[in-house]
Amino acid sequence: MDADNGGRPGPETPPGPLQKQERQPLDMTKPAAPPSPAVAERDIRASDADRDRIAGILREALAEGRLDPEEHAERIDAVYRAKTVGELEPVVRDLPVAGAGRPRQDAGGSAYGPTAPVPDQNLVAVFSAAVRKGRWRAPARINAVAFFGSVEIDLTEAVFPQQQIQINVTAVFGSVEIRVPENITLRSSGSGILGSFEVETHDAEDADAPQVVVNGYAVLGSVEAKPKRGAWIRDLRDRLRQGHREMRQQVREEHLQLREQHLQLRQEQREWRERHRAERRERRDRFRKHWDD
Repeated sequence: MDADNGGRPGPETPPGPLQKQERQPLDMTKPAAPPSPAVAERDIRASDADRDRIAGILREALAEGRLDPEEHAERIDAVYRAKTVGELEPVVRDLPVAGAGRPRQDAGGSAYGPTAPVPDQNLVAVFSAAVRKGRWRAPARINAVAFFGSVEIDLTEAVFPQQQIQINVTAVFGSVEIRVPENITLRSSGSGILGSFEVETHDAEDADAPQVVVNGYAVLGSVEAKPKRGAWIRDLRDRLRQGHREMRQQVREEHLQLREQHLQLRQEQREWRERHRAERRERRDRFRKHWDD
């Protein structure tokens, strides 16, 4: 009741803002921090696997002759001092297949050569000879026929665009000779009929190495297939022999030179003794002549 109105109820006081709105609870939680920007890929810290991958690329480059030992040592040192992925990229930027290891085989072809298909090749020798060797792209299928003739297939310097090569051989009163590198797999499923079919099977250490399969038969003829010793082994053996010959020749020349020096020294000693004797005789003769006078 309002005292100014004589105890009569007066008009109600209109509600204020605090009476219309309910008080909201205060939010005492700390505001969330703004999201941090994403880290660039080149700024990511390098792992041991990243360093080993780059070291593998440098090792292959050294084996292929793209880097000399000094450059390889400098880059290996830079690899294991690198802290981020961005510091590893410049080390192999000028090398092939940068950022990846040795190319592996995929569905498109082998890592030992380009994947472009090569047409089949036929080598026929009838009362003649057929030879295929040197640097060439080996097809997936080779047909060799020798009828009173000879066929020679040399794959030691060939490029293998595919994983498997099949050689179909027919030798009738003729011969077929096949040579393959030592680092590939050699298989055979042929036979000889009154003839010889000799294939020296070989398993390569690399699981991704190409495979050569020799099929066919020899009738009163011969088929021979085997790995050929690498040229670098033969060259190394020749260089060692040449080095031994040069060393023996050098030792022989030094021995002859020392012998000549020894003979010259003996000759000088002999001449010195003869001069000494002559001087003694001359002094003795002068003394006797002086005494007689």
